[in-house]
Amino acid sequence: MVSAARGLRAMPGLFLVLCALLLPLPSLQGPAPHIKKAEAAVAAPGEALRYLHSAELGEALRALAATAPPGLVRLFSIGQSVEKRPLWVLRLTAGLGPERPDEPPGGAALPGRPQVKLVGNMHGDEPLARPLLLRLAWELVLGWAGGDERIVRLLNTTDLYLLPSLNPDGFERAREGDCGGGGAEGGRENSRGRDLNRSFPDQFGDAEPNLEPVPEVQALIEWMRRNRFLLSGNLHGGSVVASYPYDDSPTHRLTGVYSKSADDEVFKYLAKAYASHHPIMRTGKPNCPGEEGETFPDGITNGAQWYDVEGGMQDYNYVWANCFEITLELSCCKYPPTSELPKEWENNRESLLAFIEKVHIGVKGFVRDAVTGAGLENATIAVASIAHNITAGKFGDYHRLLVPGTYNVTAFVMGYTPVTKENIEVKEGDATEVNFSLQPAVMPPAPNVTQLTAAPAPVTAITPTPVQAEAPNPGPGHEPIQPVDFRHHHFSDMEIFLRRYANEYPNITRLYSVGKSVELRELYVMEISDNPGVHEPGEPEFKYIGNMHGNEVVGRELLLNLIEYLCKNFGTDPEVTDLVQSTRIHIMPSMNPDGYEKSQEGDKGGTVGRNNSNNYDLNRNFPDQFVHVTDPPQPETRAVMAWLKSYPFVLSANLHGGSLVVNYPFDDDEQGIAIYSKSPDDAVFQKLALAYSKENAKMYQGSPCKDMYPTEYFPHGITNGAQWYNVPGGMQDWNYLHTNCFEVTIELGCVKYPKAEELPKYWAQNRRSLLQFMKQVHQGVWGFVLDAVDKRGILNATISVANIDHPVTTYKDGDFWRLLVPGMYRITASARGYDPLTKLVEVDSKGGVQVNFTLSRTDSKVEEGKVLVLNTPDTSNPNEKEFETLIKDLSAENGLERLLLTSSRDVIPYRYRPYKDLSEFLRGLYLNYPHITNLTSLGQSVEFRQIWSLEISNKPNESEPEEPKIRFVAGIHGNAPVGTELLLTLAEFLCMNYRKNAAVTKLIDRTRIVIVPSLNPDGREIAQERGCTSKIGQTNAHGRDLDTDFTGNYTRYSAAREPETKAIMENLILNHDFSLSVALDGGSLLVTYPYDKPAQSVENKETLKYLASLYANNHPVMHLGQPGCPNKSDENIPGGVIRGSEWHSHLGSMKDFSVTFGHCPEITVYTGCCYFPSAGQLPGLWADHRKSLLSMLVEVHKGVHGIVQDKSGRAISKAAIVLNEGLRVYTKEGGYFHVLLAPGFHSIDATASGYQQKHVKVFVRDDAPSSVFIVFDTENRIFGLPRELVITVAGASMSALLLTACIIWCVCSIKSNRHKDGFHRLRQHHDDYEDEIRMMSTGSKKSLLSHEFQDETDTEEETLYSSKH
Repeated sequence: MVSAARGLRAMPGLFLVLCALLLPLPSLQGPAPHIKKAEAAVAAPGEALRYLHSAELGEALRALAATAPPGLVRLFSIGQSVEKRPLWVLRLTAGLGPERPDEPPGGAALPGRPQVKLVGNMHGDEPLARPLLLRLAWELVLGWAGGDERIVRLLNTTDLYLLPSLNPDGFERAREGDCGGGGAEGGRENSRGRDLNRSFPDQFGDAEPNLEPVPEVQALIEWMRRNRFLLSGNLHGGSVVASYPYDDSPTHRLTGVYSKSADDEVFKYLAKAYASHHPIMRTGKPNCPGEEGETFPDGITNGAQWYDVEGGMQDYNYVWANCFEITLELSCCKYPPTSELPKEWENNRESLLAFIEKVHIGVKGFVRDAVTGAGLENATIAVASIAHNITAGKFGDYHRLLVPGTYNVTAFVMGYTPVTKENIEVKEGDATEVNFSLQPAVMPPAPNVTQLTAAPAPVTAITPTPVQAEAPNPGPGHEPIQPVDFRHHHFSDMEIFLRRYANEYPNITRLYSVGKSVELRELYVMEISDNPGVHEPGEPEFKYIGNMHGNEVVGRELLLNLIEYLCKNFGTDPEVTDLVQSTRIHIMPSMNPDGYEKSQEGDKGGTVGRNNSNNYDLNRNFPDQFVHVTDPPQPETRAVMAWLKSYPFVLSANLHGGSLVVNYPFDDDEQGIAIYSKSPDDAVFQKLALAYSKENAKMYQGSPCKDMYPTEYFPHGITNGAQWYNVPGGMQDWNYLHTNCFEVTIELGCVKYPKAEELPKYWAQNRRSLLQFMKQVHQGVWGFVLDAVDKRGILNATISVANIDHPVTTYKDGDFWRLLVPGMYRITASARGYDPLTKLVEVDSKGGVQVNFTLSRTDSKVEEGKVLVLNTPDTSNPNEKEFETLIKDLSAENGLERLLLTSSRDVIPYRYRPYKDLSEFLRGLYLNYPHITNLTSLGQSVEFRQIWSLEISNKPNESEPEEPKIRFVAGIHGNAPVGTELLLTLAEFLCMNYRKNAAVTKLIDRTRIVIVPSLNPDGREIAQERGCTSKIGQTNAHGRDLDTDFTGNYTRYSAAREPETKAIMENLILNHDFSLSVALDGGSLLVTYPYDKPAQSVENKETLKYLASLYANNHPVMHLGQPGCPNKSDENIPGGVIRGSEWHSHLGSMKDFSVTFGHCPEITVYTGCCYFPSAGQLPGLWADHRKSLLSMLVEVHKGVHGIVQDKSGRAISKAAIVLNEGLRVYTKEGGYFHVLLAPGFHSIDATASGYQQKHVKVFVRDDAPSSVFIVFDTENRIFGLPRELVITVAGASMSALLLTACIIWCVCSIKSNRHKDGFHRLRQHHDDYEDEIRMMSTGSKKSLLSHEFQDETDTEEETLYSSKH
């Protein structure tokens, strides 16, 4: 006690409050004034504990939080009750920082510190936990202040949350001394008559509960989702026992059924930890009135064995939230009198502390990326023989409760190779520390090996090479292994299933997600291939999608069965092995996981769960060819469209329920009625549909649901979609019209959600159909389209079939697949810049026919006076060759993803930086990375804030004219600061990875990167976070929109310009030779290219649009062209790219000025619909844009790089380079020039004074730079005449002039003596003559000067570009 007293001398006010609470002493005199309310609320004089009503409880908690030592306590509310009473939570742990507005309520979790919660008063008439938890809080604060070793250790290592009352409304109705409870009137339920401990989702329940009447439960669930609680206690009354999961069973028998969880031993251990320290509970004999014979061995019981509780909170914690919760019944009397509270505190004090300490048992550690060392959030921790996994936290930290013993523990996460640690010994006491380091499943390329660029495609047939050795041929009696997992899989169950098979069959599987649902469930896809994660040139890609309508569940379960079947039979069954080795298969079991969770087993033809959580039908949500879809695009729809644009799918099926038929395009028609709507590939679709239906005997009969639709008949089990019924906005039509993929919709049965026992029947009916349909991906023709010169594949070449109006395009290696029925076809391959080639091809029924096309470039002959230059950069220098390879690698499929994967670490923005913080951040980068950064000010704003410019380069601030230069600018509108934060994050990302990541290092070494994060710092200072549509801060301090201030002749009106505009013009745009500029703004989700001014013809439009498309295509959803902004929900921007004047026309834009006067292409990226979203959205925005931003760093190295010299090798600067007879750039010092151009052929005219004009043609690739070396000849014509003639005439003329001069001199010498006597006559008029000459001379000079200042023509630059407007 000496140390406690010493510690309390510094806190006299706190000491008095604690004494009033903890000791039944007379009233203390002279308490500190700021805790009078706390003292009055906590305990009246002479009382130790008492029940506090809601207002008093709030006062007591606020007083405790205000009086506690700094950084120890935080008070917050997780929501409100029905009657709007706050649901208070008190957080206690050491080292809490100051509250930040961008944090969730209560603050962020602390890495490595396990979270424990104690929840009381769930039943309003069982309020004992209210005073006990408040007393516990004060005791912990007192112990910390007094230096109590146990409590100090506990709060240093544990993150504790106390929720004294989950049902404050019920408490206000309850009556002290009511030991048996008064039901709804007595306060047990909430104000809407709902029992909170029967209102949670239940694993054995028939339907999802309605949470509308229980805001208390909603608030608790949301709070749990924001945190990762590990241990929890639910404090009740009415008996004295510790109850553990499960609380109910599948049979829901009232009592006597032991419902065992996977962690039964852990739960018994936890329950005993509490019971063993409670003097009554540990006896197992509560002796409660009326139940004197009830016994509980060791004071614990399985919940369902005691009595069945459906919808209980403890089971929800364990099943859905990774949290181990037990229910603690603390006293026989539900609402014991106040006089009994001191005794109840003594009974429970040690039990509470001992239970909290058990959060430290088991195993703990971190799961990290083996390459970068970064923590892997949501990594799964699985313990052998325990069928219950947990997931790691934000920092990769995990903690798994286990009883003492020896265990094998596995850590795995999507995209990484799982790691198992065996024979881990868990002892009594603190957890055993076990850290995991996971290798990425796709490792980065070695420095001397090119893995990202596929080898040139061979012209012979391709036989894919399997990863595993070929399996021996099975014997004649071989039977494939059939699935055994026939049950309905809710999301968590499905997730575990998918992870399990990805873990058990890593050589042929890859689990990935294409996005999230409305409720943030992953949209999982399982890839099955002999080379997972890689597109093998020539191998077709196939997909199945299930559960698009949440209540149509058969497809979901069949696809899980199919995954199991393919995995278990690969290598032993010839059919499966051949299919996996020759096809890249993608399976999405559930496109609508949210709807599934709402649907109900046994639903025959209902609609509950059909739509997504926003109540939109996903199969009416795709862009349609005949109808304008007005519903906003949903997250699931967007994710799937982005997915389909990312892979070269050839064939697909969308699995539904409610009938038994295969439905093929088109799904609707112009008239919107039930009529046959024929696609150009109607014959192909019929063949595909029959391939499925004929393997399903019941489907093939064509009369599927006689009891429901007795007149419905489908010949051979197939139908045209629109002829059956009209479906505008369907997915199958979008597949066919917007990708190369042919998709059909398969209705699998009349009952949408059949009972689980019927699932084996569905598998038996559909197994052959599922396999046979996949094989159809190999029908028709396939092959490669190659360049005749370098034999490389041509991306986006077009494959057209005569008389079928539906072309397909090639993928990155020039490979294509075109489904066709047997017959003779004229097939043409064409590509921009190439001569088309047509071949006559016969397709039979035996399988795909390989047809390769080798295309020659258009205009490949050398014309007189012209030079054809191919993209053949000088690669004699090994460093140049290595860098060219890097650019190709980063341009290849998944190239940028690999760069991000191999980065030493990513940087995640989490807050906005006002001007002061922004300045300090930039200075910090400059001071920490001085060898690659240079920080300068371009000028000042109206309010004298600096406009900072950060250069990143291996030689900052040194001239290297041969290097391309790119600038990123943001913040021209101060109310849209997302771009500012993205650029600051990009800058830190580049700096942190320099010398750590080979690709980033080479990009910085070869590029001059200039980042200007805030052009309008004054506007930014007054802008308001969460102002999605607010214009506050859009203009500068003078009220001028800076993006309208870049107008007219920049030299004439310089004085009238805004200081920000002038600084950008003079010190950024005009003083530097940039190859590319990217400006970031906000207010939509798209990219615009020049010009913004109306009625402006666009030179080099194809290149500008190509650059904008490149950014959009690297964004996960921007390229879909549906920003989905609230004020323009129906806006459609094809490809996410539009010319500025067509979207928002205005004069004086920065990008127009950049193109016109800076000779630099500029695109404007609108980062999101909200101008100023909450800081919590910044990590997601960075994840969306980082790949696009990095793609610009790669793209700036492409286009045409050139050098201009004369025959002597002297570099010619300021030579004019005219591209495609329009765009003009000039050579820099050293004769260098660089210009970005869209892929394809381009003409170049080079001119310089005194030299002969040169004309060349260059072919620009999409994955490599093109080099041009221009050597000037001396000009051979003068004044349009041959040089030899002009020199001869000039020589003759000079001789004649010399002869004439000699004759005149002689004659003048003879006559000069005769006139000497006349000169004296002139002297008398000399003064008058000189005055006249002086006046004449002065007048002439004035006249000359006056004409000089009257010239009002435009400057040279403006005149040059005025002809282009």
